[in-house]
Amino acid sequence: MDPSGTEIGRLATPPARLEQEEEIVERLAGYAPIGSYGLLGDGHGAALVARDGTIDWLAVPEVEAPPLLAALLDAERGGRLVLAPIGDYEVSRRYLPGTMVLETIFKTPNGTLVVHDAMTVGHRGRLPWSEIARVLEVRDGPVRVRFSFEPGDRFAQHRPWAHERDGVPLVLDGDLLCALVMENLGEVQIAPDRIAGETTLGPGTPGLLALVASDRGPLLVPNAGEVRERMTHTIESWRSWSERIGYDGPHAEAVRRSALVLKALQNTTTGALVAAPTTSLPEVIGGKRNFDYRFGWVRDASFMLDALARLGLSEELDASLGWLLAGLRGTAPDVHVFYTVQAQPASGEQTELGLYAGYRDSGPVMVGNKAAQQAQHGAYGDLLEAVARFVGNGGRLDTETGMLLATLADAACDEWRRPGAGIWELGEARLYTSSLINCWAAFDRAIELAERGEIPAVHLDRWSHEKDAVRRFIDEHCWSKAKGAYTFYAGTEDLDASVLLAARTRFLDGDDRRLWGTIDAIRRELTADGPLLYRYSGAGEQEHAFICCTFWMVEALAHAGRAQEAGELLSGMLERANDLGLLSEEIDETSGELLGNFPLGLSHLALIGATTTYAKAMREHTSRKAA
Repeated sequence: MDPSGTEIGRLATPPARLEQEEEIVERLAGYAPIGSYGLLGDGHGAALVARDGTIDWLAVPEVEAPPLLAALLDAERGGRLVLAPIGDYEVSRRYLPGTMVLETIFKTPNGTLVVHDAMTVGHRGRLPWSEIARVLEVRDGPVRVRFSFEPGDRFAQHRPWAHERDGVPLVLDGDLLCALVMENLGEVQIAPDRIAGETTLGPGTPGLLALVASDRGPLLVPNAGEVRERMTHTIESWRSWSERIGYDGPHAEAVRRSALVLKALQNTTTGALVAAPTTSLPEVIGGKRNFDYRFGWVRDASFMLDALARLGLSEELDASLGWLLAGLRGTAPDVHVFYTVQAQPASGEQTELGLYAGYRDSGPVMVGNKAAQQAQHGAYGDLLEAVARFVGNGGRLDTETGMLLATLADAACDEWRRPGAGIWELGEARLYTSSLINCWAAFDRAIELAERGEIPAVHLDRWSHEKDAVRRFIDEHCWSKAKGAYTFYAGTEDLDASVLLAARTRFLDGDDRRLWGTIDAIRRELTADGPLLYRYSGAGEQEHAFICCTFWMVEALAHAGRAQEAGELLSGMLERANDLGLLSEEIDETSGELLGNFPLGLSHLALIGATTTYAKAMREHTSRKAA
């Protein structure tokens, strides 16, 4: 108990105030704004740290594991790790440059507490256990600090048990054995459901709080000195990696931050990029459109390879393609919408956790994603585009892979005329224009790869025939003369922002009037506010603006040579990221609140694509003026 008689760390009332820019933000019923979080990752697990220093989400040893901490989805039973000054404070924070190590500065009336947070790595790479390190330093006067580790029930699967053994605070939570490593944090109080304490730290008296966890058997509990040394090594490792990012154009910091986020979300063993480290964060507060994004999408892998190639990150490029091909070998000639982190077909089973309230009572909380059972024929284009990017950047295909890809190109010939769910995974099967454009891209890239000798050319004539056929179909059935634009799907006048990807796939040249017309129609009809766009006609009635759509618009404008418009839109969109440069799935066009699973890999992939395309367009514009 603290001196006031309140259970330490239970957060029955909102914690101390959070200052974001000029706005004072408080938790609502225990929930921090989605945009208030920072991401920590080690290439396997992931954590989200709120501005008030509370870790409300921690999934270890892998991001898809039932989370040890999940107060993000249930403030009462989910679990959290609290670390903050006692009393009032103001907050500022940043990532240390070139790293995913979070620095949070708490300014109190008496002194300043600085906390550095990281998921640490070892000298041999991945640690045998998962480790969250929180290093404390006080500047100026003394600061009274409290901490509380309240393990969750791991999606209602286990009842955690906190106890002490030989002076070490331990928690057993299902197959996870956890320990707290502490330095200068005072006397520890242990109850069956929490470990807590408080102390006063002054200048020259550093503090440490580390949570280590293992599901692989015995846990070797490190000492404080080892954890501190690993924190230093982790900072150096991140900075060494970020020096490889080959980009120095406009908005370089946003591009570098996005690359770092993607690195944190990419599994270092399999090469998979998870769409997001979370599940069930709502697209609309109080809504039911909650999904599990802890899988690797074929679409995202294609964007990932493009982004990695643009930034010169060849090792990660090879790893990403390796994961993609490993998944395909298990399902060919079918291309699934997404695969597990371990490159296995996702089952499509979806379980509702009725005992969890959901973020701000926005249930249901879901485990699994039934979209795995959908048919998305555009995935053929995503796949072959990804391989073409790989080959275009020095990659070479083995015989087995070449034969596999030729088989998949043949499958696309059979599938493109059949209605599917489309890129937005909608319930009604249709001939969606963006999927058809992707099928055109599949044939175009298959022909390109065959002509380069990378895949067998036995059916080259067939792919060429189908490429022409799908283009004729799109032009005849998916073009609106009235709007001068390509439409959402065959036979409608509705619009879809994903059709802007026609520029990226080279389906439309930059000076094609049809690209210009589509851009203008989408800006006219799907603009939500400022730079923000809805996904498709009518989407604004059930959801908010979709972040990656704006970046796709920027890329299309730059491709069309409309660089000034692209630059204005890009600058406006980058301002909508949180204070750490992180982006979610959607954004409330009125309040600016970030919504949906967080951070979203696709949003950061689209940011890189848009910014690098804009930079190229500006270079070309400058060259033309100089000539």
